[in-house]
Amino acid sequence: MMLRIKRVPTVVSNYQKDEAEEGARRVEGCGRNCLNQCCIPGAKLPLYAFKKRNVNNGDTGVPGHDKREPPVAFLDSLLLGQWEDRMQRGLFRYDVTACETKVIEGQYGFIAQLNEGRHLKKRPTEFRVDKVLQPFDSSKFNFTKVGQEEVLFQFEASEDGEVHFFPSAPIDVENSPSVVAINVSPIEYGHVLLIPRIFERLPQRIDRESFLLALHMAAEAGSPYFRLGYNSLGAFATINHLHFQAYFLDVTFPIEKAPTKKISTLNAEVKVSELLNYPVRGLVFEGGKTMEDLSYTVSDACICLQENNIPYNVLISDCGKRIFLLPQCYAEKQALGEVSAEILDTQVNPAVWEISGHMVLKRKKDYDEASDENAWKLLAEVSLSEERFQEVNALIFERIASGNNGNENLPEDPEVKPRSHEEVDTTINKSSRTAMVSGTQECIVLQ
Repeated sequence: MMLRIKRVPTVVSNYQKDEAEEGARRVEGCGRNCLNQCCIPGAKLPLYAFKKRNVNNGDTGVPGHDKREPPVAFLDSLLLGQWEDRMQRGLFRYDVTACETKVIEGQYGFIAQLNEGRHLKKRPTEFRVDKVLQPFDSSKFNFTKVGQEEVLFQFEASEDGEVHFFPSAPIDVENSPSVVAINVSPIEYGHVLLIPRIFERLPQRIDRESFLLALHMAAEAGSPYFRLGYNSLGAFATINHLHFQAYFLDVTFPIEKAPTKKISTLNAEVKVSELLNYPVRGLVFEGGKTMEDLSYTVSDACICLQENNIPYNVLISDCGKRIFLLPQCYAEKQALGEVSAEILDTQVNPAVWEISGHMVLKRKKDYDEASDENAWKLLAEVSLSEERFQEVNALIFERIASGNNGNENLPEDPEVKPRSHEEVDTTINKSSRTAMVSGTQECIVLQ
């Protein structure tokens, strides 16, 4: 089945401007109208102030509870409307709407896209791929270096518990607002970046506050076809500046259709399940008495993976009500020569979107020959072994249990008992390989 979307002309580079227009426009500071101190004084951007969803405000914590009309349609008018405006202005590196896309016939319904432009014009990775946690390096590319024209709006919690929209609001550098910007190397229609607390220059690592912000964005969008994704370092993040990705695609992802097996329900009523019959092993989190319950449980799990140097990807689905956590080890296997030449020749880097079933292919040959079998074969290289996956689960459950002094988020009715931390340590020590970083076995990192 072919998917078709409107094609809009664009140009190759962010900085490919019409000379007459550029000459008529006065730009202060460094001349690039960026988000650094040289250009930011006096600058203004639209501001969308969302209502926090929690029981303390008198709602249920479930997205969509408040039925009052917002001052602006967040997804259609603001996000997608502003994204199309930037496309008309030629701010993207290539025309993603001209990319061929199809749903592959077969049991799983993998989605294939031929995107040769992303391969040729995407920014290169500028850091080591064997460390999940690395310090922020201001000399490398980061999002304070983008032009202000690439930023769509500021995204902040409302101070009075109501939704507000301000078409032009000052940028409060001291309070470091979160912003939504275009991804100039887009994968799909409406591809944007959520950059939490941009001026704090946070490295690419999950924290509780930032992850909750991402769930609020998913809830504000209010569409199951608008999803957010996260890639850690070592799992094909290419910029070491904290950000989530998001875009709109009105097809159900294969991972969203995959069967699951319940592992446990935690005290905060967060249900944890395991993916079944899917090429990548992962956990699925849903439920919770409040949005915070769900968010903090998942963010604590992510923090556990980070601290143990385990690369991972996250898909935020179903308006923020369903979250997939996917530890992976493709980059390490690749470095060790354990990935077949056939897979390597595709030049596909399996990040969150590919793992979710949206295969971004760089060669027409791979697109023409796309099949369930080929997609499964590639994604299977990403997955931890069953043994290693259960060891990682044990680490995650221990972290979740200790996240609130051991009194909350404990498993109430586990159907699959994770191994204890001591058992994990014993297994890892027995099968350790040379120069292995703590927390890795199959995904070893050479020092």
